[in-house]
Amino acid sequence: GGDTAVLTVVPDSAPQSKATSDLVDRLRDDVLPTAGQGTSLDVYVGGVTAGYDDFAQVIIGKLPLFVGVVIALGCLLLLLAFRSIGIPLKAALMNVAAVASAFGVVVAIFQWGMGSELLGLGRAGPIEPFLPVIMVSVLFGLSMDYQVFLVSRMYEEWLETGDNRRAVRVGLAETSRVINSAAVIMIAVFLAFVLSGDRVIAMFGIGLAAAVALDAFVLRTLLVPALMHMLGGANWWLPAWLDRVLPRISIENPECRDTDRAKIPWQRSSDDGQLVP
Repeated sequence: GGDTAVLTVVPDSAPQSKATSDLVDRLRDDVLPTAGQGTSLDVYVGGVTAGYDDFAQVIIGKLPLFVGVVIALGCLLLLLAFRSIGIPLKAALMNVAAVASAFGVVVAIFQWGMGSELLGLGRAGPIEPFLPVIMVSVLFGLSMDYQVFLVSRMYEEWLETGDNRRAVRVGLAETSRVINSAAVIMIAVFLAFVLSGDRVIAMFGIGLAAAVALDAFVLRTLLVPALMHMLGGANWWLPAWLDRVLPRISIENPECRDTDRAKIPWQRSSDDGQLVP
């Protein structure tokens, strides 16, 4: 209709460089509004770089809400399972620490270029905007898995003995090897992503591997037990009014152990006449 024109602008910088993104912002904020002032022109800036920048802004705007919802749902699950205020709060703190540390590793390698060429991943460049959303989803799932596995054993011991120190010690002793073994398997799987040679897949692999390593070997089997040991009985505190309101949901019914023990066949020992299983 003769009322539309398309102008192609080729910058001197690379499509993924910061200078190109700055050019897009300068065109949108300064150049084009001034050029179109006093006219009926509607001017838009498109292209690969502009599209990625716009998509990144949308993700950044929604990311706090997304992370908040994930943390809130995880805390609610732990609150119902362990009937404690401290356990969900510690889990949320440790999960955020694992995710933030993983992002730091990804930024250092891919955005700052520390070892990226050595790994065959090319030069430094920006992080894909959708990477944080996917990594947060996967990492919170893995971290919650380790947390439930570790604390559920401590919770069982706490219900039986009421001794927090013993509960932490027994829970860590009986679950740490399984957690660490599972983490080693996951790390090996994620690091295999680097062999694909694709930059985006390698970002996922290195980020997830770093997060699982930190979570399993430092946070979940070192900091969490140490913090629970220091807090003592406060780990399992729950306001009385909240205890009355919350539904009774348990990962394993505390009576299960006594029930299973009652099902074991007992007989008289030939040595001293005592009942033994």
